[in-house]
Amino acid sequence: MGQVVEKIFRDELDQFERNVDRILNSFLPQQQRFRPVNWHPPTDVFETDQAVVVKVEIGGMKPEDFEIHYVGHVLTVRGDRRDSDENKRGVHLLEIAYGEFQIEIHLPGTHVETQIDAKYDNGFLYVRLPKPKEQTYTAVRINVK
Repeated sequence: MGQVVEKIFRDELDQFERNVDRILNSFLPQQQRFRPVNWHPPTDVFETDQAVVVKVEIGGMKPEDFEIHYVGHVLTVRGDRRDSDENKRGVHLLEIAYGEFQIEIHLPGTHVETQIDAKYDNGFLYVRLPKPKEQTYTAVRINVK
């Protein structure tokens, strides 16, 4: 529940920042316009039977543009999305976030750290954190002496 509320709050805050940017940028000449330094792309975290999956919606990047770390149950995804449209003469709407971004996700439980993998596909980054295989227990009778 807490993560859902945090995501809603973060999404609302991101939308507010984009609106403030749009308003402020409408008063500035093109050369002086700015974007937020840090922003958070939309992110989903879900579980399958075998893994925890982090899915980040972040189009316009290449696999080498990401920096991903997992330390002490915290997954950190960093990157820098650049706007390739340099010939803009005027701007009517600015909703796409560019620049540096960072996501930190606290993941409870244990994961097989040596098998964490990531792939970038059709504008989505997928980070898969495998769960350890379940241990099977055998019933053993213990005789008291």
